[in-house]
Amino acid sequence: MLHIVLFQPEIPQNTGSIGRMCALSGCRLHLVHPLGFEITDKHLKRAGMDYWKSLDVHHHDDWAALQRSEHAPRRYWLLTTHATHSFWDVSYEDGDGLVFGNEGHGVPDWLHEEIGADRRITIPHQNPDLRSMNLSTAAGIATYEVIRQVGFGSRPEA
Repeated sequence: MLHIVLFQPEIPQNTGSIGRMCALSGCRLHLVHPLGFEITDKHLKRAGMDYWKSLDVHHHDDWAALQRSEHAPRRYWLLTTHATHSFWDVSYEDGDGLVFGNEGHGVPDWLHEEIGADRRITIPHQNPDLRSMNLSTAAGIATYEVIRQVGFGSRPEA
């Protein structure tokens, strides 16, 4: 199973869209709090539609709580603009987790250090004057590269 980890997401529509993608692809979604919105936000529900009830979602009070969870990924890959390795150059494994920072600030420096330079990856783009793409777009691109390599994981238990 692939794990998608959103570190303190701020925009409910992005989280809803990513949740919808996770429900369709059989990925587990981890939300590391605090969130920048209420989980009942109407924009979250609109973007996630009725897929949210089919989603394998886990909430964590903070990064340490995710690390302690029995449902945590085995390995972490941090998607960031502060990386030299492309996401295409990774050999992914079942049980891996893709970590995405929030829309305004990414992840803090301490998390970059904890995950390590060898596990920081980026999605290449053509225009160096532009910083990054939308969170839900980046999550979709990276998720389906892992699925291309590893295949669809097992469906979560009800």
